[in-house]
Amino acid sequence: MAKLGDTVRFLSSTGGGKIVKIDGQIAHVEEEDGFVTPVLLKELVVVRAAGDEAVRADAFGGTRRAKEEAKAKEQSKFVPTVVHDEPQVEKVEETATGNRINLTLAYLPVELKHLNTSMFEAYLVNDSNYFLYFTYLSRADDQQGWVTRFAGMIEPNIQLFLGEMDGKEAGRLDRVAVQYVAFKRDKEFTLKAPVAVEQRLDTTKFFKLHCFRENRYFDEKVIGIDLVINDVPQRPMVVDSSSLEDAMRQKKEERRERHDRRPVKRNVKASVLEVDLHATSLLDTTAGLSNADILNYQIDSFRKVMDENLRNKGQKIIFIHGKGDGVLRQALMKELNYRYRGMDVQDASFREYGYGATQVTIK
Repeated sequence: MAKLGDTVRFLSSTGGGKIVKIDGQIAHVEEEDGFVTPVLLKELVVVRAAGDEAVRADAFGGTRRAKEEAKAKEQSKFVPTVVHDEPQVEKVEETATGNRINLTLAYLPVELKHLNTSMFEAYLVNDSNYFLYFTYLSRADDQQGWVTRFAGMIEPNIQLFLGEMDGKEAGRLDRVAVQYVAFKRDKEFTLKAPVAVEQRLDTTKFFKLHCFRENRYFDEKVIGIDLVINDVPQRPMVVDSSSLEDAMRQKKEERRERHDRRPVKRNVKASVLEVDLHATSLLDTTAGLSNADILNYQIDSFRKVMDENLRNKGQKIIFIHGKGDGVLRQALMKELNYRYRGMDVQDASFREYGYGATQVTIK
């Protein structure tokens, strides 16, 4: 008969332990995990009597001490050695022109020769020395709000893969937008204003081979959209407001009346030149001219004014190009980014020109 203090095992089930209390025919057995289990005395087999220091085999095929030592030895084999490495911070290699942000959104067809069935990859190119926390959004014309397509961070001077889409999805990118905040790590930097820039896309271009063109950032032909050039957003997002639109329209009409089709270039102030690049100001008639012919004439007029003033350091020139579809503005920005690189470029006064003019300062 088992007694208080005996080490026992259960007869009808696995397990066992030490008797810590006996209540009539019920023994209270404390198991290895510390739980106390009530068991009938007749259901117990004595493994080691109380006070008996002799080593006896228990119900599990070995002594408790031997089992514990073996368990400890086995566990010691699998204790990993933890090495706490210092986090490695990769040094950013800055470029000479990288303190001005240039941001490009590009769409690359997976199969250029099969545009009707091809998938399209979207990339964001950060050509600057800044880290950018950004969101990439889209909106179809039949949608009321924007949809976030990607949110994250892009490192300096790299292109980031934003995702893949089929032709049906590409056909719903009627408008795209990017918002970002710029910063540098572990060094002082010039503060940049947060930017939200929106562009309207002609989604039919995804299915026209000639619309995919060479781009300085890609080996393959892509549809490239310059969102920001030398810190200047190419189409800043504005809050829709009928009063704001009316004010801008009125300003534009007043400015055209003042022009009265007089010379393209005139002095606004002693140090500022104003150049109207509207076709109606440059040409007596546009009859027989295609849109491409008109655009080329406008670009030639822009180049002529720039070339005449390249030696006039500090000269400010206001180029009035209008808001429109942004084709002329994009062409001017391309010229300023490559042919006349290094000039100070910014939006002209909103109060006087709305969003339809660009100010260039000769450097």
